[in-house]
Amino acid sequence: MKFKMKHTLVLVMMSLVVFSCDDFLDINTDPNNATSAPINGLMTRSTLETARNTRSVAGTVMFWSQHFASPNAATSTDIHMPVSLGAWASIYGTLSDLGDMIILAEELNAPWYGGIGKILTAYNLGMLTGLFGDAPWTEALFAQTLNPKYDSSEFLYEEILRLLAEGIADLEEATSLVVPAADDYIFQGNRPAWIRTAWALRARFLNHYSKLPSYNPTQVLNAVDNAFQNNSQDFQMHFFAGEGTGAENPWYRLAVNNAGRLLGGWLSSQFVDQLNGETFGVMDPRISYITEPVALATHPLFGQYLGTPNGAGRGADPELGVRAVLAVGSWYANEPTDPLQMATYAEMKFIEAEAALRANQNARAFTAYEEGIRAHMTKLGVPADSIDAYWAEAEVSQNFGLDKIMKEKYVAMFLMPEAWNDARRYDYNYVGFQIPANHNPDLGGQHLRRARYPDSEFQRNPSMPERTLLDRVFWDVP
Repeated sequence: MKFKMKHTLVLVMMSLVVFSCDDFLDINTDPNNATSAPINGLMTRSTLETARNTRSVAGTVMFWSQHFASPNAATSTDIHMPVSLGAWASIYGTLSDLGDMIILAEELNAPWYGGIGKILTAYNLGMLTGLFGDAPWTEALFAQTLNPKYDSSEFLYEEILRLLAEGIADLEEATSLVVPAADDYIFQGNRPAWIRTAWALRARFLNHYSKLPSYNPTQVLNAVDNAFQNNSQDFQMHFFAGEGTGAENPWYRLAVNNAGRLLGGWLSSQFVDQLNGETFGVMDPRISYITEPVALATHPLFGQYLGTPNGAGRGADPELGVRAVLAVGSWYANEPTDPLQMATYAEMKFIEAEAALRANQNARAFTAYEEGIRAHMTKLGVPADSIDAYWAEAEVSQNFGLDKIMKEKYVAMFLMPEAWNDARRYDYNYVGFQIPANHNPDLGGQHLRRARYPDSEFQRNPSMPERTLLDRVFWDVP
């Protein structure tokens, strides 16, 4: 992989020019030409690109978690064929900018910038290893080598947890000579918000160890206790007005494009049937905040919600008006400025429920489970009486256990990359979950476990290990 940290190389090259020009009274120095990106510019770009990376990853893994399905039969991503994902390059580009920001923060004695940079690095690195498993890291930035070695996914998790701890410590520093503000598109420099986010991410990543002997539910619960305390504190980014400019929420743009017959954002039968009562016999009120029912009056299921089977396509149904899609006007795609979620209070409550259950703290687990449901429904705008009616259903509030937690978390994690991590940790054990039609025959009827490395790695980096789509991230043990 010929990945270089471009800004660092520019700094090195320009420093040589500056040193040589000192002997000539700096007559060759152009004061109007910046030699490096300013720290506030790096912050702006990194926060924006982190949100865009989230959409890029989620746009792929939503097929693998069967929240999305393709309207056309046997589409590559939908049937788990090996495809080269652009998320690899975009995540590394963001990691490059963040690396520059962290170094510059040290030079400027600006630990609050450095802390945010480390938290964002941990988040992006988590998406990278969540997709691909082993990946270049220790040699990937700063151009030590054109063929960087691959670090193990287990080591990358150690790095993620280290970065989060250091990020918290940096943000707890009493002073910072440069202070983030509006250049931080996520929290506008709010240090307590970033510290809560670091704890939330720590809870998420520690919970990934659930299939390993090293899993420590007490550590997970401690992280949850320091994370978000309500919906208003969620780790999310609001986008910008100016429809069609590329600055709007990408899920909104996907929904608009689909309405214009650039098809995308179609919902899987697995997801829709969980919400519409088909699978569990309970109509989930969230469905009307996510998608729309069949609008074609002549269709036999007019007024009902109809998903698309993974791998099978829409059959003879038209492009619009029948199958459930991410709809313009829904909570997730209402306006161009809508927030894109990266970690939420509802997620924390489901993590708490799982960890408490594993720690034999059943009462705490049940309380957190209920709060997770209520928090997600409240955020979507579901009325209180509808929430109460849903909770009163025996299918929802009785026979509590891990299956209930994962069922409800599956809905709350819609459009978030974490949904695929949950699916693998849970071994795809959701009720009704099936191998897609026309499934990749090389997988032998097994569920996908990791993404394929991009074509650029096959072509350029001999350090790339041999991996298949069935090889697992270290925490995803059989």
